[in-house]
Amino acid sequence: MAPMTPRLGETLSTNLGPLDLRSPLVASSGTVGSVWEWAEIADVSAYGAAVAKSVSPTPWEGRPPPRIAPTEVGMLNGIGIQNPGIEEWTRVMEPHIAGLAVPIWGSAVAGDADGFALVAKGLDAVGVTAVEVNLSCPNLEDGEMFSFSISRSREVLEAVSGSVAVPVGAKLSPNTPDIVGVAAACAEAGADFLVLTNTAFGFALSSRDRKPLISGGVGGYSGPGLKPISLRCVYEVSRSLPDVPILGCGGVVHGRDVVEYLIAGASAVEAGTIHFAEPRAGVRIIRELGREMRRLGVETVGELVGTVGEW
Repeated sequence: MAPMTPRLGETLSTNLGPLDLRSPLVASSGTVGSVWEWAEIADVSAYGAAVAKSVSPTPWEGRPPPRIAPTEVGMLNGIGIQNPGIEEWTRVMEPHIAGLAVPIWGSAVAGDADGFALVAKGLDAVGVTAVEVNLSCPNLEDGEMFSFSISRSREVLEAVSGSVAVPVGAKLSPNTPDIVGVAAACAEAGADFLVLTNTAFGFALSSRDRKPLISGGVGGYSGPGLKPISLRCVYEVSRSLPDVPILGCGGVVHGRDVVEYLIAGASAVEAGTIHFAEPRAGVRIIRELGREMRRLGVETVGELVGTVGEW
């Protein structure tokens, strides 16, 4: 595989708040495993960072199979954030992080603010360069997503940002009723950037078996069909909070998808579900992005960010 040329790498560098990225493309959590396995087959030079699968304070078993199902466009997943817990995760990951040719971010999940802080400390200690706070998991008290609540999201971000030295990002659900309000609360509480968005609620069934395609019934929908939903979130939040850095995420398959997220207000973009079908997609997407930039007559990523016009 041919790596990016130095010229392309320089052209595509971007800033996500305090983070300097060599490329605006970030590999999304949950789609590249613990990164080091994926890095054995993918050319990671195409990415500015890669986010490891979410980890919790203690081991989570996740849901029983079937947990993943294709849909006509995209896929559903109901894995339940299965992971070994932060102690075991750090033991396995620590030998790999320093030797990888791409910056590694950690992703924290928990049932309360203290749990998020505990995981974030463990991620920071093992050498991640940023912590992504997955606010799309449920609160222990009533099972409602953290990102549905301004006060709970604020509490979590205050706990995490006060516990680590690395930059912190808040990843919100597209189902969040007041996404601008929650985004503002996260930024005020110490989030250095926002990740917009996680998967959307989805459901699919088999007419032959008359059963849901995944064991939990409702799951997280991702893939190309998610893009207009996530793009709307980026657009609305960037218009209301123009000084808060945004990492767009949802349905990225081609270089033009990256361009559209940038124009809508994102400074960088995560690619996720595409990696299941095409683990080496990053190089292709970056090449397509370069062609799109030349077609549009721009030389830097920054020239595109937030340039969406109005009718």
